[in-house]
Amino acid sequence: MKFEHIGMVGYGEVGKVFTAGLKERVSGISAWDLKFDAAAQREAQLAHAAQAGVTACTSLAELCARSDLLISAVTASNTLAVAQAAAPHIRPGTVFLDLNSASPGTKQQAAALIDAAGGRYVEAGVMTSVPPYGIRVPMLLGGAMAADLAVVLGAWGMDAKAVSDKLGVASAIKMCRSVMIKGLEALVIESYTTARAYGVEDHVLPTLAETFPSIDWEKQGAYFFSRVVQHGQRRAEEMREAANTVHEAGPGFAPFMASAIADKQQWVADQAKQGLFSGMGKEARWQDYADRLLGVKPGVS
Repeated sequence: MKFEHIGMVGYGEVGKVFTAGLKERVSGISAWDLKFDAAAQREAQLAHAAQAGVTACTSLAELCARSDLLISAVTASNTLAVAQAAAPHIRPGTVFLDLNSASPGTKQQAAALIDAAGGRYVEAGVMTSVPPYGIRVPMLLGGAMAADLAVVLGAWGMDAKAVSDKLGVASAIKMCRSVMIKGLEALVIESYTTARAYGVEDHVLPTLAETFPSIDWEKQGAYFFSRVVQHGQRRAEEMREAANTVHEAGPGFAPFMASAIADKQQWVADQAKQGLFSGMGKEARWQDYADRLLGVKPGVS
């Protein structure tokens, strides 16, 4: 298995990190993103791509025509839509690596579309935040071509491990982890903000440290708040896919927690969109975020 040209579907945070890290591994790298056609963002996005040595394609069809490895890195809600849009244009034999945080069922639907068009679908479960690791972020791969692709990605310096030749295993691992990690974020935001409102945070946090002494609850709290404020929309979409994962496990097993986590993440994301956290720097404390949230008027979504 050898690749000459990589095509990145989605030129957001993950797309930029991956194109920067992989462009030296192949003869060419291209990207396509809906933002390339958005008047408000087009100029900045195209300028970034040009400076990074990434060819900005005018359409997904053009990207497919150029590429023998397609990497999909969009928001969870667009996972299936990208596969649907790429399938009519994908070249036979092209490997389609799906990095998106989606349920096993969604990944299987996407795979059916790509494979029917002659492509070779591989799912990936990206197991932690990408920026600190770059292309070395731990990934679990699944699908018939997972083991072969893992060898290639490993040679490129990536941390990719094939866990199954069956689709859905890698995404199930990712989604089950997400219920815990994104759930902790939602719990911290709700618990800390409520404690702040009652003026009891100096009593609550020490009890957490006593129960879980390996965690710096002050520092972790600030990190959780900042990540949800910055990426709440993406996290909410991921948690809706996590809820689908729970539902797919058994129709009688309702995703009460995953759905509630999605709602909390979405609520914070909505506040961020309305500018509630504008002006807050990277060193903001969790208390600063909580104070902003406590100022939200009732009824504001």
